[in-house]
Amino acid sequence: MAVVGETVEIGVVPVAVRVSRGGAPRFARRLYPVAALALVVVVWELVKLLVPAHGVSVGGTRILPRTTDGALPHVWAVVTVLGDRDGHRTVGETLLHTAGFTFGLALLALVLGTVVGGLLAVVMQRFAWVERGLLPYVVVSQTIPLIALAPLVAGWGGRIAIAGQPWRPWMSIVVIAAYLVFFPVAVGMLRGLQSPPAAAVELLHSYAAGWWATLLRLRLPAAVPYLLPALRLAAAAAVVGAVVAEISTGTAGGIGRQIIVFSQQSTGNAARLYAAVFAAALLGVLLTGLVSLSELALRRYSRPVGAS
Repeated sequence: MAVVGETVEIGVVPVAVRVSRGGAPRFARRLYPVAALALVVVVWELVKLLVPAHGVSVGGTRILPRTTDGALPHVWAVVTVLGDRDGHRTVGETLLHTAGFTFGLALLALVLGTVVGGLLAVVMQRFAWVERGLLPYVVVSQTIPLIALAPLVAGWGGRIAIAGQPWRPWMSIVVIAAYLVFFPVAVGMLRGLQSPPAAAVELLHSYAAGWWATLLRLRLPAAVPYLLPALRLAAAAAVVGAVVAEISTGTAGGIGRQIIVFSQQSTGNAARLYAAVFAAALLGVLLTGLVSLSELALRRYSRPVGAS
């Protein structure tokens, strides 16, 4: 029965319900990447089997690649070549050594780019005029070809000394790769920092919370769901940037330089080149997986906006 002159508010308590996507068990979902890899191998071998050795051309335009062993080796040839000798090491040992060098540089670039991108996002969120003036240039910066930027960074670095120590070639690679990393981090972080509703911000202000307290207690936790996918993109970009920088600057010791070396030998043994390319791709998968593990710690810091 309604009571005249009284207002009754009914609160709705949200209930979180875990729904399994597609009804598939979690274990089965983890097999999807393996199934995708197996599909790639099957398609590879079918192309090798069915497409003519010199490819297929229509009107003078090649629409299917050549499938000779010098152009498209069998999958098992790419695997078995890892045991071949490459000087005093096997090909597998060479790729492992060079991939480890590049992985370290990509990891440093990921850290540097994340710090720079995160700081830029905080500054742009704090000052609207900085966002309006800087964000367009942040976006435009990614249109510069990396292969053209690499020699410039290497040249500038040659004129810099840090604490009396000369600029090392690997430092140029870290800077170039970090250049690709900071963009997704800055954009994702900025979007997350701006995601809390005005009511939540005003609530903290009503408790005399300043900008710093609001940042730590509200904006940073709210930004975590936006930051995590940005970090996964940044991890892949770090590997791409490191490999391209190694190739562009001619820096030895990394997987990028090893790709160039094996490409010069590809007329006699294309399997080595494919093995090097796959090793570079696995670096991206490994670094992205490492970032995914860090999500376990970051998700504990994340909480819904307005949660106590």
